[in-house]
Amino acid sequence: MTREEVVARLEAAGFVSGPDGLSPPRRSDFDLLPDGRPAFANGRALKPAGVLVALVARAEGPTILLTQRTHHLKHHAGQIAFPGGRREPGDADILETALRETEEEVGLDRRLVEVLGQLEVYETTSAYAVTPVIGWVEPPIELNVDPFEVEEAFEVPLAFVLDPANHKRETMFRDGLQRHYYVLPYRGYHIWGATAGMLVNLHDTLMGAPC
Repeated sequence: MTREEVVARLEAAGFVSGPDGLSPPRRSDFDLLPDGRPAFANGRALKPAGVLVALVARAEGPTILLTQRTHHLKHHAGQIAFPGGRREPGDADILETALRETEEEVGLDRRLVEVLGQLEVYETTSAYAVTPVIGWVEPPIELNVDPFEVEEAFEVPLAFVLDPANHKRETMFRDGLQRHYYVLPYRGYHIWGATAGMLVNLHDTLMGAPC
């Protein structure tokens, strides 16, 4: 899929970036407040966060930049994630959050990222309202990962994510509830949870399926 195709499909879905910034979140059950104050869904506070879905323009086709978190972290240790994190008071908007956190975690210069749009805001079980920002990156790129937070950075082909045969559904019991979640196993990487859910949303957005 080319950059132009990605832009066209984001435009068709209403998630393209325009002169006034990112389009507003399209979730019906909560609102992200523009000043970053917590919004509420189902009676709980949601903490705004932003991640970068970096599409790297490789010769064999675009890839998606992902990280594996270090195993000593208090939260989500060892899990696969997009670079990004919680919105800080000094961030002008959620886009700045995603770009700042990406620079801090993997050393990707924000000036190399062409922002194309976003995905639907994703609400996590840990009460984060995550905005996935889609950016296009032309190589060459040089990463410098933060060894405290990031075990490694790697890339997954966009074509792999866009193939629904790679979207596995699994079930677990947690806090007395049965929970269903996606898993995208890729070359020994166990991509699951919120990251897998957002990748499936990426598939749905680009391929025209309802989110």
